[in-house]
Amino acid sequence: MSTFLLIILILLILGAIPAWPHSRSWGYAPSGLLSVLLIVMIVLLLTGRV
Repeated sequence: MSTFLLIILILLILGAIPAWPHSRSWGYAPSGLLSVLLIVMIVLLLTGRV
């Protein structure tokens, strides 16, 4: 289950990269937020809480 969540978070980060013209004005907010979630998930996996 935790590996599945990690894969989903990685895919969300790749999808949040501002590559389309309408999303360039968003800056790094979407990918930054998802990166923080990914880091939290990795820390939880390493500590064994997930």
